[in-house]
Amino acid sequence: MKFIILFRDNPDADPDVRKTHMPLHLDFLERHRDTIDAAGPLTAEDGTGAGGLWILDAPDAAAVEVLVKEDPFWPTGLRQSYDILAWKQVFADGTRQI
Repeated sequence: MKFIILFRDNPDADPDVRKTHMPLHLDFLERHRDTIDAAGPLTAEDGTGAGGLWILDAPDAAAVEVLVKEDPFWPTGLRQSYDILAWKQVFADGTRQI
């Protein structure tokens, strides 16, 4: 099942936390490349970090939550919160999927 994870950054987090932990975070994403299809940061209109987004395939929301908590960014305080949303893809690469 496809899921979208929408992360919101903690506005009080250390401004260098993303840069400091990015190598570990990228290593984590690479280790889970069979599950996490895409990932990347979100920015506000003023260019400040606003959070992140993952698109992934997992058996259920509980499996997704395990991944979220294993991400090296999680214990740093960078992430304020997240939403796990089930997603049904109906269009990709110019083609209907249903």
